[in-house]
Amino acid sequence: MIDLQITSENPGWDTDLPDYESVIERAIHAVFATCPVAGEIKDSVPSIEISITLSDDESVRILNRDYRGKDKPTNVLSFAMQDTEDGWEYPTPGIPCTLGDLVIALETVAREATDETKSFADHFTHLVVHGTLHLLGYDHIDDDEAEEMEDLEVNILNGLGIKNPYLLPDGD
Repeated sequence: MIDLQITSENPGWDTDLPDYESVIERAIHAVFATCPVAGEIKDSVPSIEISITLSDDESVRILNRDYRGKDKPTNVLSFAMQDTEDGWEYPTPGIPCTLGDLVIALETVAREATDETKSFADHFTHLVVHGTLHLLGYDHIDDDEAEEMEDLEVNILNGLGIKNPYLLPDGD
């Protein structure tokens, strides 16, 4: 069972994406249906909790500053509960798992979608997938990790009927 705790801190989310709850559920279920690590975790624990906060640039800027040392907003922040000083660790089998938290900035998502000529819903879905993969231990710090994570994102999004978000607008 995947338990999603969804909180909207900004009324703009209701305007820009009134069905955000169903979009989030669909994206996260696609991750767990497609990603091997997610499937292994889902099969080993009785429940998985993920918290998603739909926020704004100012709140995300403060979190980004305080937790990452970057005093600017970003599209999505992921706070993985399985991260340790030694790296990411699988949850303990048989015990409910709190996978972590995602915080998403409305204005940045809207601006990026416009700049990249993508629909708001498709870009938001991509960021939910991207953030959830971070909660599952995926990263894009080095080229090999980035390629693995991007390939997985493209595969998940393709299953949702969303085209490759890494292609340039002219298809190159």
